[in-house]
Amino acid sequence: MSVIFIFGALVAGAGIGYAARKYLVQRAMKNVETAIQEKLSRAEEQTKKLILEAKNKAVTILENAEKEIKEEKSQLHKNQERLLNKEVLLDERSKRLEQKEEKLVDQIDKVKAIKQELEQYEEKQTTLLEERAKLSRDEAKQYLLNQVQQAYQQDLFDSLRKLEKDRQDALEKRAAELLATVIQRYARSHVAEITTSSVPLPNEEIKGRIIGKEGRNIRHFEQVTGVEVIIDEVPDTITLSCFDPVRREVARIALDHLVQDGRIQPARIEEFVEDAKKEVMQKIKEAGENAVYEAGIVDFPPEIVHLLGRLAFRTSYGQNVLMHSIEIATLCSMIAQELGMDVEIAKKAGMVHDIGKAVDHEIEGSHLELGIKILQKYKVDERIVLAMRSHHDDYPVAIPEAYIVNAADAISAARPGARRESLENYIKRLTDLEKIALEFRGVEKAYAIQAGRELRVFVTPQQTTDFEAAQLARDVAVRIEQELKYPGEIKVVVIRESRAIEYAR
Repeated sequence: MSVIFIFGALVAGAGIGYAARKYLVQRAMKNVETAIQEKLSRAEEQTKKLILEAKNKAVTILENAEKEIKEEKSQLHKNQERLLNKEVLLDERSKRLEQKEEKLVDQIDKVKAIKQELEQYEEKQTTLLEERAKLSRDEAKQYLLNQVQQAYQQDLFDSLRKLEKDRQDALEKRAAELLATVIQRYARSHVAEITTSSVPLPNEEIKGRIIGKEGRNIRHFEQVTGVEVIIDEVPDTITLSCFDPVRREVARIALDHLVQDGRIQPARIEEFVEDAKKEVMQKIKEAGENAVYEAGIVDFPPEIVHLLGRLAFRTSYGQNVLMHSIEIATLCSMIAQELGMDVEIAKKAGMVHDIGKAVDHEIEGSHLELGIKILQKYKVDERIVLAMRSHHDDYPVAIPEAYIVNAADAISAARPGARRESLENYIKRLTDLEKIALEFRGVEKAYAIQAGRELRVFVTPQQTTDFEAAQLARDVAVRIEQELKYPGEIKVVVIRESRAIEYAR
């Protein structure tokens, strides 16, 4: 019984559990279906809402598009009406022009007919006059001219002379005004070139090292540089004297570097002199570039620019030739502007008018002929050559710009303090001294020092013996006596030395 009871209880419990589980499952299913239905309802509502918004936007877009189309159609219609109106106006204008053209053609024909009638009438009258006067037209014309000439010849001559005088006065007045304007526009201070340079010393003791044992260093320095070293005139200063500004500048730079280095001996002197020559060459290059830049010239060949730079160390009557050339180029530019001529040609011709002076101490010939050859060699514009070659009246004036160069050169040379005659004569005398010595065989270099009172001539030892060196000194002295005029006497020193150099490695 108990077993049956237990079994029955189990069966009843299982049934109750199954029924409870089924109930719970059915309830859960209902909840899920309810949630799904709610979501579906919300989705349908949202979908309807989106569709409605899309329809509204579509309607708005269509309305805007239709509105724009209507506006464009209206504008197009207005444009068409405007074009039609213009076509009508053009047609009317064309008709009026055609009518005017027809009237003009008729008037031209009438004028031609009247002109022909007048010519025929004039011919008849002329023929009638010739018959009555028994003179041809040319004879009557000549007769009338002769009568007028005889009656008014003196009056005409007086009138022409008065007109010529008035014209000359007007030209002179205009030229004076032009030159005054140009000179006032251009103002540059004048610095007279000198023949000495000063080198400051840190103390008086350095002078002894510069002189060297028994004057060895100073003699060697003068020999390799070609300048005269003056000591003990001014405290803490050494003066370098030389008429050649390039040599003087090389010596100044070399001595300044030697003083800073402190090791002064012949080998170091030669080394510093070579470095100084390179530095001076760089200065020459920079001077040429600065000159053409200041003058506003950009297309000169590099060789011409380099030669212009060499003029920075060249003087003429105490006037620096490069500064003189820049001044003339500027004056030429101003004058050409005032007169309406070619500014570039005038300016460039003024800049290079003295370029031959960069080499006239090395090559035979006048600076003008050398300058022409240089410009032709480097294919400078032929008009520039024509404008610069007549500034010393050696060539006739070929183009109007040549007058400008001549006028600018005269202005620059005539300005107060621009030139000093005595310095130019002094430099020419020293240059001639060196040229005479360099013409002899075996001469390597020659330096005029002590204001021209001494000429040092260095010969090549392989080409000249000691006896020939003595004879050379006499020959040079005789040539100087025959060809030059000078005060006092000139000492000619011929130096012949041999060096044997070897390097220990």
